[in-house]
Amino acid sequence: MNAQVKRAFRYRFYPTEAQAAELSRTFGCVRKVYNLALQERIDAWTQRGERVGYDATSALLTAWKRTEELAFLKEVSAVPLQQTLRHLQAAFTHFFAKRARHPRFKSRKRSRASAEYTRSGFRWRDGELMLAKMAEPLDVRWSRPLPDGAVPSTVTVSRDAAGRWFVSLLCEDPSVTPLPAVDSAVGIDVGIDHLLVLSTGEKICNPQHERRDRAALVRAQRALCRKQKDSVNRARARVRVARVHARIADRRSDFLHKITTRLVRENQTLVIEDLAVSNMVRNRNLARAISDAGWRQFRQLLEYKAGWYGRQVIAVDRFFPSSKLCSACGALVATMPLHVRTWTCDCGTTHDRDVNAARNILAAGLAVTVCGAGVSPQRNTPGGRSAMKQKPCGASLGTLLVHEREKVNL
Repeated sequence: MNAQVKRAFRYRFYPTEAQAAELSRTFGCVRKVYNLALQERIDAWTQRGERVGYDATSALLTAWKRTEELAFLKEVSAVPLQQTLRHLQAAFTHFFAKRARHPRFKSRKRSRASAEYTRSGFRWRDGELMLAKMAEPLDVRWSRPLPDGAVPSTVTVSRDAAGRWFVSLLCEDPSVTPLPAVDSAVGIDVGIDHLLVLSTGEKICNPQHERRDRAALVRAQRALCRKQKDSVNRARARVRVARVHARIADRRSDFLHKITTRLVRENQTLVIEDLAVSNMVRNRNLARAISDAGWRQFRQLLEYKAGWYGRQVIAVDRFFPSSKLCSACGALVATMPLHVRTWTCDCGTTHDRDVNAARNILAAGLAVTVCGAGVSPQRNTPGGRSAMKQKPCGASLGTLLVHEREKVNL
């Protein structure tokens, strides 16, 4: 890792009435241009079989500004409008590469209200940030300093559903360097009763942020349901609901940031399961608890922080029987219902279900690493199940798993 790592530093700010009005107009114009360009690209493909790229949509934007119907696009800065066309181009690139779904139209009520400014659209001087089309700098609450000598390359302004305003500054952070190498490795089993169970035996509790605020959320949602649609009172009630959700999300994010930072600092290798969270939340009995735990966010934070600081994250196959496998002798139990939290193997070893799973996850991850195999699951295997990619090597994966299991149990 080098000094070219870019980080986004997000801060709250409090706009004046004039700034709020200007930004709201910008958000609307950004959404309008995105939808118009998306419709043009869809029409070009369905009617003429043509692919329209960024250059063509940029030329269309110039033409739209000259029309009487869309003349209001000239009232806001042109930089966010050009940036939304680039975002649309990136969305189609991901779609054609089969990494994402087809781009969808932005909604005034549901889509994120944001606008991105490049260096030609803002001025950064002496710790003050001024955006194009504005007469005074933003009132930003600098909760933490930017890196020394950092100059933002892009600035993204957004407003969330709770009415809070944020500004995100993307800049290079020279302080992000690889940490000194350590010999420790850890297997991590995620759960609901305990958010994380480590192969060391440590259990990290699940704060259950949504459950703690569930009573307040229920009251706010019931009050919202009683309000007349499209009324001012309903809009105010909607904001109150959004504030409860924002408080829950902020607490969850803060907790996950702290725990992932600690794990990355303490361990050189981190082994997790490649869980299909989007499929798991279809279980109506567990969907709320899984969403509250934030398993997907935990993995995202862990992976990018490991990349920053020179650590390794290994994801073992989701179908690996970590809970049913004895970490001492390797015996496989036929069934293991969810209500069974402790069990005794035929070898006489009594296991805590989650600790045993974490140890098996660690052993499997280290075995795959020793074998020189890939760590991502292979999707297209017979029977539709995924399996760990394995390159030919002198020892079988099963033999390596036994050796690594013995190391873990030392």
